[in-house]
Amino acid sequence: MDKVRCPSNLTTLPVVTGLPEQPQFWNRLDVHDKRQLELKLEFRPCARDEKSHYRVETFLFTPASLHVDAETYPRDAFYSDIHNYVRLKTPIMGFDELLALQQSPLVKLERKLEGLTPLAEPDVIYQAKLLSCVYRAALRRMSGRVSAHCDLPLTDKLSQSQPLDQDLRSDMFDAEKVLARYRTFTRRLQETRPVVERTRASLRLVDEYMSLSVEQFFRKAAADMERLPRTGTYTELRKELMADVIREETHRKEHQLRSVLSPTGDNEEYMHRIGFLKKFCMNILFLDVRRQRRNTGIEEALFAVAAGFAMAFATAVAFWAQARFAQLSLNFFLVLVVGYMMKDRIKEGLRRIFSAFASKRLFDRQTQILDPVTKRQIGICKEKLDYGGKVPPEISALRHADDFLTVSQGELSESVLRYQKQIILDSEMLPRVHDGISGVTDIIRLSIDHLCRDMDDPEFAIEYVDLEALTVGRVRGAKSYLVDLALRFTVEHEHERQVSVQLYRLVLDRNGIKRMLRVDHDGAPDSPGPVRSVA
Repeated sequence: MDKVRCPSNLTTLPVVTGLPEQPQFWNRLDVHDKRQLELKLEFRPCARDEKSHYRVETFLFTPASLHVDAETYPRDAFYSDIHNYVRLKTPIMGFDELLALQQSPLVKLERKLEGLTPLAEPDVIYQAKLLSCVYRAALRRMSGRVSAHCDLPLTDKLSQSQPLDQDLRSDMFDAEKVLARYRTFTRRLQETRPVVERTRASLRLVDEYMSLSVEQFFRKAAADMERLPRTGTYTELRKELMADVIREETHRKEHQLRSVLSPTGDNEEYMHRIGFLKKFCMNILFLDVRRQRRNTGIEEALFAVAAGFAMAFATAVAFWAQARFAQLSLNFFLVLVVGYMMKDRIKEGLRRIFSAFASKRLFDRQTQILDPVTKRQIGICKEKLDYGGKVPPEISALRHADDFLTVSQGELSESVLRYQKQIILDSEMLPRVHDGISGVTDIIRLSIDHLCRDMDDPEFAIEYVDLEALTVGRVRGAKSYLVDLALRFTVEHEHERQVSVQLYRLVLDRNGIKRMLRVDHDGAPDSPGPVRSVA
C-alpha cells in the first residue's frame, strides 16, 4: 500500500551550513496505511549544547460517540498501539564524496584492504552497511531533483534541461562507479584473505540492496520524466536510466538472486527480500532502547508519606483515648477501632491524591537510548499520556477557525487525549560526521484501531425521490467520522524555546483512514486537486 503524505506539512527551524549554530528540526506526517499514522521527525542538535531537548505533543480530539476515554482506552492499551523508533540520521554525502572523501565508508573499506588501517570483519560489515545507507540516500536526493524538475512550468523545464542533463549524467556515472568499486573490493577481499561465511553473506546482501536501490530510484526517475517533453535530451536520459535498471537486474540474475520483478507473478519474494534487506542494512543506524516504567521511587516515597500521615493520625487518636478513657473500657476500644478506620481511609485518600499528582508531574515511562555500536547512552526518551486537561491556547486558536471545530469545544462533547514525548540528547555522545555532529530520526507510528471500534457501518442506503420520474429510489450514503489531530513541537536551545503547531483532520470510517487533510491557519482544509485517499 502506498504512503499518502499530507501536503504542506513541513516545519523547519533555522538551518545553516557547516557546523550548526542553531538546532535543525524537520517533521512530516504520513498515512502509513489504513490503520496507522506515521510521524517522522529529524533533529540535529547544536554542537555547543551539552544537552539538547525537543518535545512532541500530540492532541487527539475525538467525538463523544466514539467512547474514547480512560476507561475504554487505558494507558496500557494506548502504549500497545504506539510504536517508537529512534535511529541516527543517515550521513549526507554525494556520489563524488563517497568516491573521494576520507570519511566515506567506501574509502575506509579500500584503505582496510590496502593495509592502511586494521581489518576487522565486524567493522567491514559495519562500513559496508553504512555505505549502502549513504548510497541509497544519495540516490533518493537524485530522484527528488528529477521529480522537482518535472514539476516546473514548461518554460522553466526547457530552459533548465541542460543543467539537468549534466547533473543527472554525472550522478549516474558516479553511482555506477561507486557500485563498481564496492564490487571490486568484495572480490579482492575474498581472493586475498580468508573470510568467514557470515562476512561473505553480509557483503553479498549489501551488494543486492545497493543494486535494488539503483533499480528503484532510477526507475522512479524515468517514470517521473514521462511528464517531460519528448525531446532528444530527455529521451536519451530516460533510455540511459532504464538501461542501468536492466543492467542491475541482469547482475542479480547472473548471481542467482531472486529479487527480480515478474510482470505476471505476485512478486511476494521480491517484496520480502526488499523488506529484509532494508532492515538488515539499516539496523546499524537504529538505536537500542531499554524501556522502563516511570520513576517508581518517587511514587513509593509519596505513598510512604501518605502512610506516615495516616499512622500519625491513628497514633494521636490512640494517645488521646489513652488519656481520656480507661484502657480496658468499651469507649477506649471503640475509639481505637474508629481511629484505625479513619487511618485506613486517610492513607487511601492521600495515595489517590499523590498518585494523581504524580501522573500529572511525572512521565509514564522512560527509555534509555543507546548507541548501537558502543552501547553508550546518548539520550533519554520520556513519554506521558493524559486524558482531558487544558488545551494550549495556540492549539485552541487553530481549532476556533472552523465552525464545526468551534462548536465542538463546549456545546458538543468530545474527548481529548494528549500524548507527550520528550527526547533529551547528550550532544557529546552523538557520532561525528564530516559536516558536524550527527542527528537523530524519530519515527512515531500510531494505530487508530481503538478509534474505529464503536463506529457505524461505513455505507448505507438513503431514500431518494426522482422529481422527473416521480419515483422513489435509493442512493449510497457514506458514514465517516472527523477526528482532529493537533501537533505542537518545542525545541530548546540555549535557554530559548522555539514552538510550532499544526492541525490535521482525519476522515475515518470503520475500515480505517479514508483521507487526511491539513487545516491551515485560516481554518480551510488544505486539499489541492483530487481528494487524497488511501489506496
